[in-house]
Amino acid sequence: MSDARTGPMIELRHVHKWFGEHHALNDVSLAVRRGERVVVCGPSGSGKSTMLRCVNRLEEHERGQILVDGIELTGDIRHVDAIRREVGMVFQQFNLFPHLTVLENLVLAPVWVRRMKRREAEELAVHYLERVHIPEQAHKYPGQLSGGQQQRVAIARALCMKPQAMLFDEPTSALDPEMIKEVLDVMVELAQSGMTMICVTHEMGFAREVADTMVFMDRGEIVETAPPKEFFAAPKSERARLFLSQILGH
Repeated sequence: MSDARTGPMIELRHVHKWFGEHHALNDVSLAVRRGERVVVCGPSGSGKSTMLRCVNRLEEHERGQILVDGIELTGDIRHVDAIRREVGMVFQQFNLFPHLTVLENLVLAPVWVRRMKRREAEELAVHYLERVHIPEQAHKYPGQLSGGQQQRVAIARALCMKPQAMLFDEPTSALDPEMIKEVLDVMVELAQSGMTMICVTHEMGFAREVADTMVFMDRGEIVETAPPKEFFAAPKSERARLFLSQILGH
């Protein structure tokens, strides 16, 4: 995209976002290097998902700057489109088209957005279905799959756009407990392959395993940022200590 190869892949500078009176993001600054894996945690309503949605321009920030690969997110739709091509996003809900097969769900964006030939897009789709360990589900419909399988299809769909970075917004929170591991395993593999990732999750075992950086948010602010070892062993803020004691049970 840009020549800004030395700068951060994703950068938020003093970002503010309001929903009416509610100050959802309050002076949020964060820089994510290429290949860095950032896990964002914090209590419900702390602004984690809003921050991710602003990076992908699903929400519009009111103040501050957001840059992805050196391109600033503004009202310019060309910038928004360029960034969405480079940044994949996986949500709590799978958002698959129920009337299309798994394969058809995967080839849609590469064909329409990247102008890829259908056959090439199908080969790519099969490649990523193999990568998330469900190639045998290609010709089924989403409703025939388990929740864990559907979420892995959603991850494969995002990967089919060959993104530079992936955003995960609590990707396991809608899943039954026995399905969570299969999705986290795929995400661990993705992290180990060097993908730039920002992941909002309560799965602290996953965070310990893959995160380069932990970000703790509360009340729309980034309260602290630290390597996982430091964050889990000795969180600096009282708010983070309380959160960890509640989520880890100690």
